[in-house]
Amino acid sequence: MLNSQRLQLISLLDTLGTVRAVADTLHLSASTVSQQLAVLETETRCRLIERTGRRVRLTPAGLLLARRGREILDRMAGTEAELRALNDEPIGTVRLGVFQSAIFSLAVPAAARLATTHPHLHVELAEMEPHESGLALRSGEADVIVTTTDYAGLSWGTDLEIVSLGSDRVVLVLPPGHPLASRTAVNLAACKDESWACDRPQSYMADLTVRLCRESGFEPRVACRFGNYLMLLRHVETAGSVALLPALAVTAEHAVVTRRLSPAVHRNVAVVVRRDAPQRAAVGAVIAALRDHPEIPALTAPAAPGRDPGGSGGHGD
Repeated sequence: MLNSQRLQLISLLDTLGTVRAVADTLHLSASTVSQQLAVLETETRCRLIERTGRRVRLTPAGLLLARRGREILDRMAGTEAELRALNDEPIGTVRLGVFQSAIFSLAVPAAARLATTHPHLHVELAEMEPHESGLALRSGEADVIVTTTDYAGLSWGTDLEIVSLGSDRVVLVLPPGHPLASRTAVNLAACKDESWACDRPQSYMADLTVRLCRESGFEPRVACRFGNYLMLLRHVETAGSVALLPALAVTAEHAVVTRRLSPAVHRNVAVVVRRDAPQRAAVGAVIAALRDHPEIPALTAPAAPGRDPGGSGGHGD
């Protein structure tokens, strides 16, 4: 197998003309250069150099190897530069796990911006609720996750790096014209006779809804359970139920009214990565895009004093 250092020697000999000039350029002794050229002849099984008096010159085989060697060295240098760039340029695929209400408000816009700014970076989105995303991150199934750090089912150890995105208010969702819509804030005790649209059993929001209602002195009467927030909102619109949802989940497209709770309830939203994962530029670019999002009202207001949603177990946002 050809050795890159010896290829450099014969290429320089073709350029500079003498062994002494090659030795001076590389800060070697002339005898070292001559010895390495002799090894190259042995490796190639070709006579590469011939002497003419006190000087040497390349044979036709030596000239061929010197010029092809220069091409090989140039290709090697280019490949090394490309490999170095992989660590500096966002490139490749990043698997991003995101809970439901942050997909279209946060993750999809971030991926669209990255497609423009970093065309060699591909973001693969997957809906993952907190009980799924933490496990996926630790197993390597996801490179980055957006989750709530209030989820008590995940151990937030030192192996995880948490980057805060903001605080998302939990709101009461009402159908248009509901009597409670006249209030600026609603104590849940006023909802004891309502029918509730809830997330699936043992999910984050389902458990949070039950816990907050019980703290307010009643058991919620559940009218439906859907894992899809669009279906929950549609039920509130058409069937007159009420629901507790993250503010991120409610957009102007839905004919519903939202009111804050009294006392207020917030959840903390964050980007999480593994500390021991390779420090890829692509992952850093995704985190930066998630952090540098255009204003999202649901994430801009700081958390007000109120009830902590932490302590709920189960499945997600």
